[in-house]
Amino acid sequence: MILGVIGVGHLGAILVEALLDAGHPATDLRMTARGKAAGLAARHGLTLAPDTAAVVAGADVVILTVRPKDALAAVAGLPWRAGQKLISACAGVPVASLAAVLPANLPVYRIMPLTAAAQKASPTTLFPADPAVAGLLAAFGPVVQLATEAQFETATVSAAVYGWVQRLVQVTADWSVAQGLPLDAARQLAALTTVAAGRNIADSPLPMDRLLAELVTPGGITEKGLHVLDAHGVIPAWTAACDAVQAKLAGG
Repeated sequence: MILGVIGVGHLGAILVEALLDAGHPATDLRMTARGKAAGLAARHGLTLAPDTAAVVAGADVVILTVRPKDALAAVAGLPWRAGQKLISACAGVPVASLAAVLPANLPVYRIMPLTAAAQKASPTTLFPADPAVAGLLAAFGPVVQLATEAQFETATVSAAVYGWVQRLVQVTADWSVAQGLPLDAARQLAALTTVAAGRNIADSPLPMDRLLAELVTPGGITEKGLHVLDAHGVIPAWTAACDAVQAKLAGG
């Protein structure tokens, strides 16, 4: 299978590296020399195409990772053919909008990978569900296939949460350093504690509120911190941030 990539910026470059790490042959990747593609080509022996038309002409599957505002222009007017697939990682750009500038009946998929694909740790959402596409995306980490585009839009908010959680890790590490903890220890502890919390939820069948309740000892340190967070309105603020991102994805 020949893969083409349109838009080899920060995320696109990470996805290319992940595909190569998963064993996809360098000879079966196509991209232009824009963005970070030249550096990837030098490191991995990739052959660069002269333009995006050549990328599409030579590919079976094309992954689109340009900025959302550039998505439609990036794929319109190219030499698409029957049997190809377009996989878009452009947040907020519906399947119908992409399909409107493509040949009729060309399959269009939406994905939302995270930069953690570099560690094969990105939970990558996919719509519509497709076993073959999911198999390709497994190079990035676990694949979450969704039944409707509305579900996909809601799930895309998690891509923003990914950044917010990193902010929390940074704040926690910075606080720990200010209290005298060495930076390396503070960074590792804050980051790995967050990973542990996620694994505790992801790997358990128990309801999330029960898992939390089992951690909260009456009068203990977890309860104390939660009371302070509640007093400062952290949860309503977090929910409001989720609402704001969902509205932005919907064009608000």
